[in-house]
Amino acid sequence: MTTSTLHAIRKTHLSTIIASPSAVFREQVLQELAARNCCAEEAFGGAEALAMVEEGDCRTLLLDQFLPDLDVAELVGIIRARHPQVEIQVLDSQAGYKAVVDCKELPSDSSKLFHLLQNSREPRIPVELADPMPQPMPGPPALSGDIDPLPGMTGCSASMRRVYRLARLVAPRQTTVLLTGETGTGKELVARALHVLSPRREHPFVVINCAAIPEPLLEAELFGYNRGAFTGAFQSRMGRIQMANTGTVLLDEVGDLPLSMQAKFLRFLQEGEVQRLGNSDPLRIDARVIAATNANLPRMVKEGRFRDDLYYRLAVFPLEIDPLRLRREDIVPLAERFLNIFSQEAHVPTKTFSPVAARALEQYPWPGNVRELRQVIERAFILAEDERELQARHFPWGMGELSSERNFRTAG
Repeated sequence: MTTSTLHAIRKTHLSTIIASPSAVFREQVLQELAARNCCAEEAFGGAEALAMVEEGDCRTLLLDQFLPDLDVAELVGIIRARHPQVEIQVLDSQAGYKAVVDCKELPSDSSKLFHLLQNSREPRIPVELADPMPQPMPGPPALSGDIDPLPGMTGCSASMRRVYRLARLVAPRQTTVLLTGETGTGKELVARALHVLSPRREHPFVVINCAAIPEPLLEAELFGYNRGAFTGAFQSRMGRIQMANTGTVLLDEVGDLPLSMQAKFLRFLQEGEVQRLGNSDPLRIDARVIAATNANLPRMVKEGRFRDDLYYRLAVFPLEIDPLRLRREDIVPLAERFLNIFSQEAHVPTKTFSPVAARALEQYPWPGNVRELRQVIERAFILAEDERELQARHFPWGMGELSSERNFRTAG
């Protein structure tokens, strides 16, 4: 990347994004751009960069050709299709600021771009990316303005469309995904959808709830044990990670994983091996890992309660799911879906919501998110008995004046 290119960025663009897994390289580029009064932001990987492009006022995107999560050619094709105004340069983090391909030279055909980038790469791989890179899949899914919800999910808000788009992008790969969000937002549904949309869909999907298993039993549950490994081990048992072999393992509530277990799980992520209690021979396991948490892992890392190396291994492709109070346009569609489910289970005609009841649902803050919404709708369905239309009075007293029909008539 030449000095004239940096000057052009400063003069013609409002903001620049540099995407690279190398913190040192990102800092070098940011310093060079800051010296030229260029507004710039940084991203660890391609998914984060794509989200920033779609949410912000980006005019120039500087991509490291060695991204940890997405193929550069596919990413360039997506951004070109959706944001043609963004200028793109692919850089070589191993050779300073050298531009591998200038934005004006990028072919419109993503397959041609892939071959061009492959031919331009050095044979060695940078230290930060010493693990094998994911093999490129045969073309990304179509990303139109109307993204279909993930299997088993409902919602049309902007934040959920972003989740659908990024999830469909990463689903065919082996990339580790970290799902974050408050309790009850639907992280496990997203994880199951990632499995269903992946090449592993016909293989096991195993959920490990780190908060539900007592710490003394956690190692045996995760990795298994041989007969006689400890008192009471009368027969060998397969660990849950081994049960997920060839499939997907969801590490739920990963923030509750004890420090003593984090190093052992890190070894599985790095080497693809587990070791049963009472057995010195490691077992090779081929399982895609998805982690989910409602904890603030970066803060836990700073406080020494979560290993930073494990965090970076898990957060290769982070996906945050917003709470229901921040996506109110999804509340009524979700409630209607739950109501349809309960009607079908009871073998009765599908019920509906009165306008007042719908407004009460939209106004309530839903601290328990989608999980609480489902419980409220199930209770209201039962209380409505033979009524075809659910009213605000069927909702819990805890919803307060938001359930008051008189309140809504006055407000209207």
